[in-house]
Amino acid sequence: MSAVPAPPAAAGTRRAAKWDLTALLNAADPRAPLAERHLWLVRLTEWLRSDPGVERDAEQTPLPVLRLRHLLNVLERHAEHRERVVGLLARFWGEIDVASLFAEIGHGQRMSLFAELRQRLALRLLPATPETRDLSELFALLFPAPGDAAWLRAVDEPTLLRLVDLARASVPAAEGDPQRWRGPLLQAATFLATGIAASGFAAPLRLRMDAERVAADPFRQLVPATEALLGALREGDEARALGGMPYLHALLDTCGEAADSVYRHLEDHGVSVDIVYEVEQIKSRLGRLRDVLACLVSPAAARDVARMLADLADVAQRRRSIRSLLARHYSLLARKMTERHAEVGSHYITRDRAEYRHMLHAAAGGGAVIAATTYVKFAVAAAGFGLLWTGFWAGVNYALSFLVVMLLGYTVATKQPAMTAPAMAARLQRQMGDDAIEGFVDEVTHLIRSQAAGIFGNLALVFPLVLAVQLAWRLAFGAPLVGEAKAEYVLHSLTLLGPTALFAVFTGVLLFASSLVAGWVENWFVFHRLDSAIAHHPRIVDRLGAARARRWAAWWRRNVSGVAANVSLGMMLGLVPALLAIAALPVEVRHVTLSTGQLAAAVGALGWEVFALPAFWWCAAGIAVTGVLNVTVSFYLAFKLALRAQQVEVRERARIARAVRRRLRREPLSFLLPARG
Repeated sequence: MSAVPAPPAAAGTRRAAKWDLTALLNAADPRAPLAERHLWLVRLTEWLRSDPGVERDAEQTPLPVLRLRHLLNVLERHAEHRERVVGLLARFWGEIDVASLFAEIGHGQRMSLFAELRQRLALRLLPATPETRDLSELFALLFPAPGDAAWLRAVDEPTLLRLVDLARASVPAAEGDPQRWRGPLLQAATFLATGIAASGFAAPLRLRMDAERVAADPFRQLVPATEALLGALREGDEARALGGMPYLHALLDTCGEAADSVYRHLEDHGVSVDIVYEVEQIKSRLGRLRDVLACLVSPAAARDVARMLADLADVAQRRRSIRSLLARHYSLLARKMTERHAEVGSHYITRDRAEYRHMLHAAAGGGAVIAATTYVKFAVAAAGFGLLWTGFWAGVNYALSFLVVMLLGYTVATKQPAMTAPAMAARLQRQMGDDAIEGFVDEVTHLIRSQAAGIFGNLALVFPLVLAVQLAWRLAFGAPLVGEAKAEYVLHSLTLLGPTALFAVFTGVLLFASSLVAGWVENWFVFHRLDSAIAHHPRIVDRLGAARARRWAAWWRRNVSGVAANVSLGMMLGLVPALLAIAALPVEVRHVTLSTGQLAAAVGALGWEVFALPAFWWCAAGIAVTGVLNVTVSFYLAFKLALRAQQVEVRERARIARAVRRRLRREPLSFLLPARG
């Protein structure tokens, strides 16, 4: 066997480091089993990617391209090696399903986002085998590196033509079929067209498409039009194929417009991530069918096929990404959630003295309700339930209290940020010009002032009411309702010297999470048209009467988000710490209004002397920090979600920050109190 000069492999490469080109070519065996032949191809592509030990040329050609040229040079000089490789490739082309690469890679077999998620998890967690006849599966093993697409695009024309000659040698043209290479592409076009038509006929999409877009029935016409063009290509009638191309492209455009019209329906009637996934699959197949047809009729077919292979290498990389899948298909759901929150959140932003006074009154009412919640919380803790049941009943207490606050038209300050953040993001999206910066700073000022009013109103009533109950109970029964032992525990737990700040951040995350639950529940309610079901379902109408059923439907449509937000927040505040404690993670809730009520109860139990204790003032400082962190963490998370969902790119952040600082220097009180007039 003749030795083949090859640059040494770098020691840092993994399996490819064990193989130099001589060893690889000597190992090429056309008679080996299928798995071993495919593994040889995998090792060859690994060798192409490994450091070749040679310098780049003046044009900075990618290293795999340099190695590819070296491989072709060796095969052209050594007939024995070329014969081995050609024989192996001949068996490869004869046994592999090439059409699956062009038709299936990047496309789910079942129209379900969760099925695709399971598939991607399997791709990431389970090892793949080269023992397959599906080229779409083997392709991911051949080109697994993120940079593969880049060097495939960088293959120059002379090198590409030499590769084509090697491929032709391994796949001789059949008699009467000089363009046998078209076979897999023709099959792929058929598979793609039938897949598009099947998806377009599916009821979840068909019923949501715009009637004008599907009036001409483009999905029904797509398959016969595609087959007519492919038949012309099989018969070698290039002129007829080119003549049918404009009509087929028009059908593809109409199918794409019909698929896009589904988004408008979803935005108006609720979002389903599975339907979004199906629409994306149709659009992806439409784009792939265009690429395949372009290759079939291209005068430079080799270059176009190579470009498509590079694109497929990119697709194979994205196919392994779970984050990109979820981000893409949940973006519409997130946008609808933030848009609905923006509509609600705008009501929580005060812009004049009248609105400011209304916010103070509403927050004071919320503080009064939370005062009662504080005593129920102490009662639940003293009842002696197990850890999980204590958390459950605490959650029920919080949830019922928040619902009462909502139904009475009051407010709890810490629930505002997750609603107001989307409203701020929506304004930033609409006003990105230079003249809008001052207007946006005005909104920032209004927002901070509104949050301050909410906290002031909550605390202004919760502290004196809890303290008054403690003192009244002491006068009536000789002892406070909450005893000294509990009061000492409050002073120990709420202090800023402990983990209060971390627990406040954790509570801010729960506040944000409740807004996500509210948005998801409202979208689910709208998507399933439950308001219409409540108003018109025969059994409900028989039970409630037509007028009352319509009123109930309208009430739930207006309030389903608020009910979901309050119930989910209350249950999370009670249950999540209990569940974490069971898992040996001692995390507690630090809610500014509830903490203030607990501190007031401690003052009522220990007497006025507590004001002389440093522990009290450390608790007061802890409550101040808790309020800031509750608000800022939940607002920050909601604002970031809103910006991403609405695809806002803030390029003027520095200017906005300078404008806010300038307003703070000139009018610091405007962030706390509304201006006169």
